[in-house]
Amino acid sequence: MRRFVIWAVVLSAALAACGVLLVWVKTERSLRRSRVETASASKIEFEAGEFRRVETAFAELEAPSAYTVAAKFHGKTVLAGPGGLTFEAADGGVARQLRTGVELPAAPITGLAMAVMRGDARPRLIVATRGEGLLFLDDADGGPVRQMRTLDAGLRDVTAVAVLTSGELLIGTRAKGLLRYDGRTLEYFSPLMMNVPVTAIAVDGAEFWVGTRDRGVFHWHAGEMDSFGQDSGLPDVEVESIAVGGGRAFVGTPLGVAEFDEGRPARVLVKGFFAHTVAIDGEQLLAGSIDEGILSVPVHDEPKGRRAIRGVAAVAVKAESFVRMGEDLFAVTAAGLRRHERGGGWAAMPHDGAAQELTLADRNVSALSFGPDGKLWVGYFDHGLDLVNLATYTVRHVEDDHVFCVNRIVEDTGRGAMDVATANGLALFDADGRERQVMMRRDGLIADQVTDVAFTRSGTVLATPAGMTFIDAGGVSSLYGFQGLVNNHVYALASDAASGTLLAGTLGGISVLGNTGVLRDATVRRSLTTKNSGLKQNWVTAIVAVPVADGAGMQRWFVGTYGGGVVELGADGQFASMDGAIAGERPAIVINPNAMLVTERHVFAGSLADGLFVYDRTSRRWSQIKAGLPSLNVTAMAAHEGELYVGTENGVVRVAEARLAP
Repeated sequence: MRRFVIWAVVLSAALAACGVLLVWVKTERSLRRSRVETASASKIEFEAGEFRRVETAFAELEAPSAYTVAAKFHGKTVLAGPGGLTFEAADGGVARQLRTGVELPAAPITGLAMAVMRGDARPRLIVATRGEGLLFLDDADGGPVRQMRTLDAGLRDVTAVAVLTSGELLIGTRAKGLLRYDGRTLEYFSPLMMNVPVTAIAVDGAEFWVGTRDRGVFHWHAGEMDSFGQDSGLPDVEVESIAVGGGRAFVGTPLGVAEFDEGRPARVLVKGFFAHTVAIDGEQLLAGSIDEGILSVPVHDEPKGRRAIRGVAAVAVKAESFVRMGEDLFAVTAAGLRRHERGGGWAAMPHDGAAQELTLADRNVSALSFGPDGKLWVGYFDHGLDLVNLATYTVRHVEDDHVFCVNRIVEDTGRGAMDVATANGLALFDADGRERQVMMRRDGLIADQVTDVAFTRSGTVLATPAGMTFIDAGGVSSLYGFQGLVNNHVYALASDAASGTLLAGTLGGISVLGNTGVLRDATVRRSLTTKNSGLKQNWVTAIVAVPVADGAGMQRWFVGTYGGGVVELGADGQFASMDGAIAGERPAIVINPNAMLVTERHVFAGSLADGLFVYDRTSRRWSQIKAGLPSLNVTAMAAHEGELYVGTENGVVRVAEARLAP
């Protein structure tokens, strides 16, 4: 009996052990399957190949270089920005140039890194772009440009790139998180870093730091990821830049720089300073702001517990970023490089002085128009405007407290002059391009910001975010939502002098006004929205009148929208469908504010991310143009003597209109 009990106990123990083993095996299999599935899910599909140079009929108007980053590659200094890549020779001359939209994809460059990747024998130049993924160059003097482009468009918007000691790349994206690329496989670095808006990456040996737009900074070390926000001593959760070295990390934010010592928060430096870029040079922390210059802060002998240390020296150099080349530290400015001197100064480097006579003041174009004397007027998002004499190849720049952020430029044929709508009033220029008057709210406008200008038989109409203002012989009057306007925020205007009809495109649809022969008597006849018409989006950004060739004066309107492309409003007041290049088949096409133009042969529409759309008035078909544009964000157009001028966020190009025929 006793033997039976012993065997029963042994058998029970064995069965229990088998049960535990079976559970362990099942658990391990489940975990292994989970790891495989997770790894498989983290894999990212991409296409890789050589980027072919674009053969284009567009010619570029010379614009500032606007450099933002730099690197040293095969003995040459490489400067990069929205215009492309410039390889400088030892004497400062240009050895090679690759332009966005031609030799490179039409996307601004956001970062550079030099890496010997896993499995490679020689270094490559890694180029990060905003919207076109990564570019790889093997040679500074020639050779192909290779591109890695993910199928997911959101993963192509790269904000930072860095190289690990293993030869792998860390890739930060604007909204989709942190990626890792080993030369063959692209994957998310960690589930914790998916959908994180990355702004900066800094590698320190086996560790690295990742800055984000709204979640502070992350620190990867010993297989773990730590996160730090404002509750951890960070001045702001928005991280602009990171510098590392000697076990310390300096995290630049719009409200100062946080120092971390051995991975832990230590103190705050230069509190209240917008640290757009930071670097360590010996025992000095350098913090650069685009507006306030560069501060130099000693960091070796300050007590760790002290906070809000202010810089002891400021230099009026507007640094976009810092880069170390050999033993020297450089500040990258829009015009080129400045070397940090031992005495604290910043020496300008040699630069090719053979600049073009015609050089625009900026690249970020917001408006284009031709004046009565044939000059091209170029308005900028935040840099005033240029008056370009294309005959003499000269430029006159205008910029003041009012003419700064330009929304629209329209020729006033009645005065033979120009009206410039800005964020701070309506600037009136004479025929010689001299500013004569600025009209603001104090002068009777319903708002200071003017978004569009139109003319009727009796006066001028202004669009503003608070309604519409009419200027005629009787004075100044306004109309807004209380009087029937469908929405107070008016973006675009278009008028038909023959019928006295005026269309106002707003954030909430279109209002059709009549009786504009006497402006102060103008009334809203009706409003068109997505609820009562065929309008595809209520947010209307642009309207142009397109005459019907055989319609005996009949008018039709092309309406640009935010997210619904272009729709046609006929003389009968009904919306007509258009072909799939601009509507229907292509979702979420955004037409930029007032980025539409009508010529005898075409209607042009500039989009936020899809390039230029062209409507042939004879065939009544749309086509799309991307090749040759310096950016797919097309903001303005103007036509003169058979040539089309296209403004983008990255400069102006021109082309003979006849060459756009399908």
